[in-house]
Amino acid sequence: MRELGVLEGILTENDRAARDNRRRLEQARVFTMNVMASPGAGKTSLIARAIEHLQPKLHIAVIEGDIASSIDADHLARMGVPTVQINTGGACHLEAQAVSEALARLPLERLDLLFLENVGNLVCPISFDLGETCKAMVSSVAEGDDKPQKYPAMFQAVDVVILNKIDLHGICPFERDAFLRAVGQLNPSAAIFELSCLTGAGVEAWTTWLEEQVSTGPAFRRTSGSGD
Repeated sequence: MRELGVLEGILTENDRAARDNRRRLEQARVFTMNVMASPGAGKTSLIARAIEHLQPKLHIAVIEGDIASSIDADHLARMGVPTVQINTGGACHLEAQAVSEALARLPLERLDLLFLENVGNLVCPISFDLGETCKAMVSSVAEGDDKPQKYPAMFQAVDVVILNKIDLHGICPFERDAFLRAVGQLNPSAAIFELSCLTGAGVEAWTTWLEEQVSTGPAFRRTSGSGD
């Protein structure tokens, strides 16, 4: 089948670029997190909260993926972190070659932590390796508790699941135990955090875990502080 062959070729090229990205990031000792979610789940807010908590301790940068606009990238750049925008022009996921080009615009030798904010989608992003150290999935109470059953591949492939917008418990229909049970069945080894980027509840536990991952992971490089 021609379409299958084309897809296999795209993935092969992507995997080659991802290996190069991984090599560059590991050589620079940058811990890289690929943040995935549906639109509106809170990816940008989660990254912003991490910047607020960790920027005094770590050098952080962001590669921001969107179909169009630079709204989220502009917001994060105002927080004082190097930020590169990737507009996919319609593609529903980031690809490794585009990330490679963005890496060339970042001071990798000065970074500890890099966020790759993927395009909002619960299907395509998981098929494209970007060279990341860690994959994170953000789900929200507002989306309902059935997302693990509807999109199992996404929940199975990630290292950490963040349940955002817990301040909406009791307002939006959401069976917390059912959600956690489904995640546990699909991915028993995933770290799970429940938090609210709006109120700040649970954020410290998440950012403490993230700092520990950076400090003990294979890409770790301790900085002396927020200065150059």
